[in-house]
Amino acid sequence: MKAETLPSKPAPLIQKLPAIQRGQTNLGWLKSQHSFSFGNYFDPDRTGFRSLRVINDDVVAPGMGFGSHPHRDAEIFSYVIDGQLEHKDSLGNGSVIHAGDLQYLSAGRGITHSEFNPSKENAVHFLQIWLTPVEGGGEPRYAEKPLGRDAANGLTLLFSREPRLGSVAIRAEADIYFGRIETGERLQTPLDPGRAQWIQLIDGLIDVAGVALQPGDAVTLENVEALDVACPATAQFLLFDLA
Repeated sequence: MKAETLPSKPAPLIQKLPAIQRGQTNLGWLKSQHSFSFGNYFDPDRTGFRSLRVINDDVVAPGMGFGSHPHRDAEIFSYVIDGQLEHKDSLGNGSVIHAGDLQYLSAGRGITHSEFNPSKENAVHFLQIWLTPVEGGGEPRYAEKPLGRDAANGLTLLFSREPRLGSVAIRAEADIYFGRIETGERLQTPLDPGRAQWIQLIDGLIDVAGVALQPGDAVTLENVEALDVACPATAQFLLFDLA
């Protein structure tokens, strides 16, 4: 009688995307780096990661910005790294997002919005992130998540498919965390190996499963059962846990 052969676990897959390898756009008033194909930048090997479709690292000159333009069927997040970002949309929302804070816009069946740098002197540096929703249509939604510079150490759940732990419900199969680790500390937490993770480093230095990251770098994790992050220098990052 033959012994039953158990299926083998898929091997962990860990890949780094250095900031220097991102696509580039320079329009003078806008300098942008693209983790995935966007606008005039196209790389057939970088069209998304699970439900992630856009991660743009944008720097907008004083007094400049994106005029009113439409979106639909996209989950849109903005994280302001430095400066201020002014938002207006066809729902009637209008506010200024400050450094360290996040904004969420679910375009649903259709919305128009604009994003401007309200400062006359300083550039604004922010991440713009798009995820694909589980299904199209629906009423547009808007929310803000103020974190400032005083985010708690560890992982803070910001957005999730179903609201929990104070998170805002979104239309994508994703949990989005803000991470902060102090110098010399270590973050360890279990992961669902059936999901995948994207870590985008905002500032500081971290080491993820032996992969060293500097600001602007990213790392993807697949078939990984636990997150292990060491911190040589106080760091802040976004973690996307994706179905």
